Amino acid sequence: MDQPERDINSLVTWTQVIYALHAFSLLTGIVGVATIIGAFLTGWPSIIAVILNYLKRGDARGTWLESHFRWQIRTFWFGLLWVLLCVAFVIVTFGLGLLVAWIPLVGVTGWFIYRVARGWMALNARRQMYA
Repeated sequence: MDQPERDINSLVTWTQVIYALHAFSLLTGIVGVATIIGAFLTGWPSIIAVILNYLKRGDARGTWLESHFRWQIRTFWFGLLWVLLCVAFVIVTFGLGLLVAWIPLVGVTGWFIYRVARGWMALNARRQMYA
């Protein structure tokens, strides 16, 4: 096995670990006392996963795995953005928006699950992520 292929295989392993950490956070939110969103955004597995994303994404630059690193990073930060917008909506409406804010929060929960599952399946099929 030549060096570039060994590097790709190592990056695939890192990407698998990062998806597994995110999935573990989701599972923690499903079976634990935290919400899925709370576990994904504040749980140690996802925090470690995002740190690993930033540490290893330079190694993935120029490979098909770069799209997975971008996908994972965007999943975390866009999810945080949506949650913060929901919180801001509740604050601006003096709590009256709480009745409505849960709808997009349920959507964000499903979106997190979808993004981790879709990305991990594409990685296992050795396909790039688009979007």
